[in-house]
Amino acid sequence: MVGVRRCFKLLYAIVVLILLHTNNPCIGCSERERQALLALEQGFVADSGGPFFSWGSEAQNKDCCEWDGVHCSNQTGNVVKLDLGLDDWPGKISPKLIELQHLEYLDLSGNDFNGSQIPDFIGSLSNLRYLDLSDAIFGGLIPYQLGNLRKLHYLDLSYQDYFSGSIYAKNLYWLPNLSRLKYLGLSFVNLSSDVGWLEAVNMLPKLTNLTLHECNLPPPVISSVSLLNSSKSLVHVDLHNNSLNSSIFQWLPGTHTNLVYLDLSENKLSGRIPETRFSKLSKLRFLDLSSNSLVLNFSFDWVPPFQLYEIRLGSCKMGPYFPNWLQTQKSYHWLDISDAGISDTIPTWFGDLPNKLGYKDSSRNQFRGNLRSQLASSYLNVSWNQLEGPIPSILSNVSVLDLSNNKFSGSASFLCTSTTEKSNLTYLDLSRNHVSGELPDCWINFQELLFLDLSNNSLSGKIPTTIGYLISIQTLNLNNNKFVGELPSQLKNCGKLTLVDVGENKLSGLIPEWLGENLLSLAIIILRSNQFYRSIPPQLCHLTQLQILDLSMNNISGTIPKCLNNWNTLAQNRHSSPSIEHYNSFLSGESSYYDLSYDDEATLTWKGARLKYKSTLGLVKSIDLSSNMLSGEIPTEITYLVGLVSLNLSRNRLTGQIPSRIGNLQELDSLDLSRNQINGRIPISISRIYRIGYLDLSQNNLSGKIPIGNQLQTFDFAYGGNPQLCGEPLPRTCSEEEKGPGQSVLVIEDDKDGLITQGFYISMGLGIAVGFWGVCGTLLLNRSCRYTYFNFLTFLNDWLYVKTETIRQRILNK
Repeated sequence: MVGVRRCFKLLYAIVVLILLHTNNPCIGCSERERQALLALEQGFVADSGGPFFSWGSEAQNKDCCEWDGVHCSNQTGNVVKLDLGLDDWPGKISPKLIELQHLEYLDLSGNDFNGSQIPDFIGSLSNLRYLDLSDAIFGGLIPYQLGNLRKLHYLDLSYQDYFSGSIYAKNLYWLPNLSRLKYLGLSFVNLSSDVGWLEAVNMLPKLTNLTLHECNLPPPVISSVSLLNSSKSLVHVDLHNNSLNSSIFQWLPGTHTNLVYLDLSENKLSGRIPETRFSKLSKLRFLDLSSNSLVLNFSFDWVPPFQLYEIRLGSCKMGPYFPNWLQTQKSYHWLDISDAGISDTIPTWFGDLPNKLGYKDSSRNQFRGNLRSQLASSYLNVSWNQLEGPIPSILSNVSVLDLSNNKFSGSASFLCTSTTEKSNLTYLDLSRNHVSGELPDCWINFQELLFLDLSNNSLSGKIPTTIGYLISIQTLNLNNNKFVGELPSQLKNCGKLTLVDVGENKLSGLIPEWLGENLLSLAIIILRSNQFYRSIPPQLCHLTQLQILDLSMNNISGTIPKCLNNWNTLAQNRHSSPSIEHYNSFLSGESSYYDLSYDDEATLTWKGARLKYKSTLGLVKSIDLSSNMLSGEIPTEITYLVGLVSLNLSRNRLTGQIPSRIGNLQELDSLDLSRNQINGRIPISISRIYRIGYLDLSQNNLSGKIPIGNQLQTFDFAYGGNPQLCGEPLPRTCSEEEKGPGQSVLVIEDDKDGLITQGFYISMGLGIAVGFWGVCGTLLLNRSCRYTYFNFLTFLNDWLYVKTETIRQRILNK
């Protein structure tokens, strides 16, 4: 009976406690905590869409434990969790936050604190277990007071932004105080001055996740003591994109046998690494050593103790033979062995591995032989090798395919035989091969395609009309083939196109008006070296984002449109991104997505040479209409395109004068107006183009004196073939008539230039008056100055007479 009574009492006590903590209206956050939360809210600038909406006036009378992002203890009612991350609210953290002394979880990540320093009073929240301030746009020095958070398990101060180093730490001496820490994220925090960072990390006995990428980490000081005291708990380590050297291998992976997702990519690792460094890492699943200068000195018969899911070894030298140890890896879905120094045929077993989907990059090697369809994956890059033969039907599961810069031959029929339904292909690069014949007419199956490069092959025939079904395409490059006929009008359906390059073919017909009517996103148009004729359609002026226009080496006649000042991108003098980047994602398998990014590239004529641009293509702003039959004058509207870097109108039939305001094009690096029928004087304003590095005005009818200024006299070849030009650097000197009444005359012809104004004449008159009376007035009014001045003139006259007579007598005596 006693035992039964005790059981009933215990049960009764439990029921009472449950009722108290579920129904007692007295349990809730205190007024002190409520006021602290309201003070925190006042520090943010938020609209009605955020979590603070429930903290407003209508809710102030409610229990603050019911507010969005606020969580309270069921036992005490105290606020224990604030989850206010990822809302991008600008503001600052109120010092009242320290009133929440029971707080265990604080997430303010993704907000905007405008570069302010992390408040040191956060170090007073001694009960914190979880602190996430990542991507919160803090700046300045990390406060050492964070070392007071001795119960902390999770700390993330990472700053994922392009402005690396906005947050910094001179050292991490406070870090060992956080002995319970399991996760540490300091990515993009500048730690360049802390050579003792490894010692601090080693003193965290429970640390499992360490993320310090792009921290400017210096090579650590590694001693036998640091290796002895090293924590053995690390599982995930990300140290990529720092300044580490190969000494890091003494610590990782030498002393951490529990390592699993290891990333030392983009550092300064070099030298030979034997397989013994990895012999104890049986749990390793992710390995990234790419973008270093390592030589992986693995024996031919080495069997690794691990099974990797991702193998990222790009630029690590493993050749000359194909690495045999890859045959032991049965489960990987990501393989990068690009630029690995392998000069070998692809072994048969490589295509027979169980996993045929995922990511495979073996570019920039010397692979030989044929490509087998078994090698297909969602991402397949075998570019820059020596592969040859026909291209197999491998497109059924491929999303990204790069076969460029090989020796593939045969037809492009594989595009149709490999798929009978809509394809997932988003990126296709077959450039610089020996593919020939006509393009198959099956592009209706490729409506997901973003990038298509078939340039530098031997493709012929007409461009198929079904290419108009590529409704997602952004980049189309068919350059340097043998295509004939007109551009298919169906291309006007491809409204997302930013680059069209069909240069160096045998295309003909009119330049389509729909280029400027339907493809309003176009930034680059290259129709160079074809047989297009008639005039330039004024509809092209609708392309406000146009950056590069190359219509050179065609049969285009008529005049240059005057509306070209509508090209807003060219009419703005502002800095651009160095490259033209595209971002997207592609599907791998049934549910996995990978990021896809690529940079556009184009081959252009620059300063008389054919050059390829990719990493700097975004900086190129160019118009090339050379080698056509254009007539009429150069429109003055061209001088509004102040962002132009290159202008080539050479080898046409242009007449009239060079626009007097040509000097407005301050960004010009290259100007070629040669081999036309341009007359008149060279405008004085051309001397104001300080950046010009290439100038060619030869073979025209220019006359008068060449303006003096900057580097105009250094272009020896620029003025030949203009018989009436004179002055440096030409040997022909100018007569008084050719010199003209002064340089100002060349500018007065167009008073819009802004050089000759009423203020100019007033200033000139004042200057003459002040100069004249400054000298003559002093001589007239000051007797001592007048005597001194005339005595000096008398002395100078006598001295010159004596000198002249002495020299004359010497000559006579000889």
